[in-house]
Amino acid sequence: MTVALMWEARAVEGRGDELLAWARAQELPRAPLRRETFRAPRDRVLVITWWDAAYDAELPELPEPTGDLVTRAVHRWRFESAGVSGGRDDGAAASRS
Repeated sequence: MTVALMWEARAVEGRGDELLAWARAQELPRAPLRRETFRAPRDRVLVITWWDAAYDAELPELPEPTGDLVTRAVHRWRFESAGVSGGRDDGAAASRS
């Protein structure tokens, strides 16, 4: 089963680049299948990690940023994959078969 962990934080106004750099610099004790980092307006940063694990498995997560970098506690969500469809990867796979 594939499990995705989502970590989202909002930086203090004007410190979004600093929060983005902080999130990218965080190392996990073991590597996920995939890790992707996003940014959004209002100095928000989102990190999604994908794991080959049971839904309730104990998995490493990014910590809370220290100090006054964020405006609120980090939001965290856990999802299990319901399948993959669409997107450019489907066309690439079809052309390889």
